[in-house]
Amino acid sequence: MKFVLAFYGTRGDVEPGIAVGRELRHRGHEVCMAVPPDLVSFAESVGLAATAYGPDMQAWLESTRNFWARFFRNFWNIREAKKLLSEAREPGTQRWAEMSTALTALADGADLLLTGMSYQELSVNVAEYRNIPLATLLWFPIRVNGQLFPGLPAPLIRSAMAAYEWLVWRGVKKVQDAQRRQLGLPAVKRPAPRRIAERGALEIQAYDEVCFPGLAAEWAEWNARKPPQRPFVGTLTMELATGADDDVASWIAAGTPPICFGFGSIPVESPADTLSMISAACAQLGERALVCAGWTDFGDATHSDHVKVVGAVNYAAIFPACRAVVHHGGAGTTAAGLRAGVPTLILWMADVQLIWGVAIKRLKVGTARRFSSATEKSLVADLRRILAPQYAARAREIATRMGRPAESVAAAADLVETFARLERVG
Repeated sequence: MKFVLAFYGTRGDVEPGIAVGRELRHRGHEVCMAVPPDLVSFAESVGLAATAYGPDMQAWLESTRNFWARFFRNFWNIREAKKLLSEAREPGTQRWAEMSTALTALADGADLLLTGMSYQELSVNVAEYRNIPLATLLWFPIRVNGQLFPGLPAPLIRSAMAAYEWLVWRGVKKVQDAQRRQLGLPAVKRPAPRRIAERGALEIQAYDEVCFPGLAAEWAEWNARKPPQRPFVGTLTMELATGADDDVASWIAAGTPPICFGFGSIPVESPADTLSMISAACAQLGERALVCAGWTDFGDATHSDHVKVVGAVNYAAIFPACRAVVHHGGAGTTAAGLRAGVPTLILWMADVQLIWGVAIKRLKVGTARRFSSATEKSLVADLRRILAPQYAARAREIATRMGRPAESVAAAADLVETFARLERVG
């Protein structure tokens, strides 16, 4: 069979799709990836054919960071929030027609189109035009539900999520309408998630069920269907080794277990100040710090003897050797910390990361705060809190309930294969 996988976003957003694509290719299928230009080489490095899809990540990341920094000061103003969202999506909306053309060409003769969360509106239109099955891969509970925020009434959470869906739809309505006209499709008046659900698409929940208590029960009706429509498979990652792993492992072994700090793909605004804060806080606590820079350039920052700065590392190999992990709250990084069985501090910057921060607190394996509100004093207090024995014990217990990535990837590929076959027969 031929599978087309369209994934846009950071490496953490795209790696789940590449993991499934690699598994499908190993099973003998034809796999075509559509990924950001910066990540084409990443897809190709694991043997997949890849096409550039959308704008370069740098422009997208900067607009995303700026959006959330402004949004949390204006979330109560719907008109302003809509304006900010439109501006944040501008790098992508400017390339929407180009992305549609590329994906439409790739999807010719495909048996199924699998998409991530970003630009799912664009993908569902292409699937409709090509008359092929659609599947989505979701790495947090983005579909309307009442379980995201414990302590709040479920109806209120559902209403807020439905409002957010509407806000996103209105933000891309103009370019989506233009795409549908170009494809000769009728106009639509509902957000993409509702249309995806109504067409019976497969919506793979690519995170561990334990992270959101009560969600499986809420979606039991969806998963009682044949095939299940919102099955949980666990977090999808390839756990690839890096050139820095051996050096980092040697540094860790030469002293006490460090606290690992990671910032993912969204660069921090002031690398020097951030590193100074980490260094001072860990010095107060008598801890060593391993700083995984991600896409942040710490090159001009002053390093201390108790602080080691590296680029990328294999979290699966490094996290278990650390006392705790501090990071931005990406889905893959959060899951890696949970699988490692170590306490977590999330310093979040965006909405999805906030949700993972809430999940970490609910699981009682750590705590969270907004990155921009973190200070040396707050960092010391938060680290003291999560280094307490009860957090370490709870983290070890939760680790036993997390899925293994290889099994999760295999389960996701099984679902995609089965869904494609059933739809083709139907």
